[in-house]
Amino acid sequence: MSKQNIFDNEIFFEGYKGIRERESNANVLFEIPALFSLLPDLKGKEILDLGCGFGEHCKAFVEKGASKVTGIDISTKMLEVARKENSDPAISYFNMPMEDLDDLDGVYDVVISSLAIHYIEDFKDLLASIYRKTRPGGIFVFSQENPINTTYGNCGFPRWTKDENGNKLYVNLADYGLEGERESEWFVEGVKKYHRMFSTIVNDLVEAGFTIEKMIEPLPDEKLLEKYPEQNDLFHKPDFLVVRAARR
Repeated sequence: MSKQNIFDNEIFFEGYKGIRERESNANVLFEIPALFSLLPDLKGKEILDLGCGFGEHCKAFVEKGASKVTGIDISTKMLEVARKENSDPAISYFNMPMEDLDDLDGVYDVVISSLAIHYIEDFKDLLASIYRKTRPGGIFVFSQENPINTTYGNCGFPRWTKDENGNKLYVNLADYGLEGERESEWFVEGVKKYHRMFSTIVNDLVEAGFTIEKMIEPLPDEKLLEKYPEQNDLFHKPDFLVVRAARR
């Protein structure tokens, strides 16, 4: 199974870091609030963060009362930032891919992953590992690119149909039912993501032993639209899918 480590590419890393530093980036406006809204009470809990990146979430989990936080990431560059900017005695960072999760010691009350699942080829295998790492009654919360987004790769056609003034009228969609690898250009060429239909995500979670408790596709409210009117296009195509599931 391939294990992509695009985040250690210097050009990609700097480009991605630049996006995350913007106040108006989609993660800050939509994905992070939705993800944190689905978290249980973290007081005294042991947390596992899959694809922890810069470690901001790990630090936030400690601030919310977590007794122990373990963050793993395949990127050495990401973890350098995490250890420098978001260290805490309660946090341990490990350089490892999610695909090797079974090599990690311990079990956890809450497993969390922010925008990393869509980089994993074998979703079923990952879910089996997450199930084994989650205590009975524990919670798994994750976000990923919305399946409407992951269907795109270098598709050869524009994502949007626009009017003569450049206003987006509707999104163009193809090959939604063809699951698997998508390769595209994002800062660099050859970025691989994996497309799965909504039904596959739901069924794989249930078959792995999880009960789906809530799903969110974040959309802008009126107040946010007043400040960022360009986010109106999310009503055509939400960027993210956020899921909370419980281990049976």
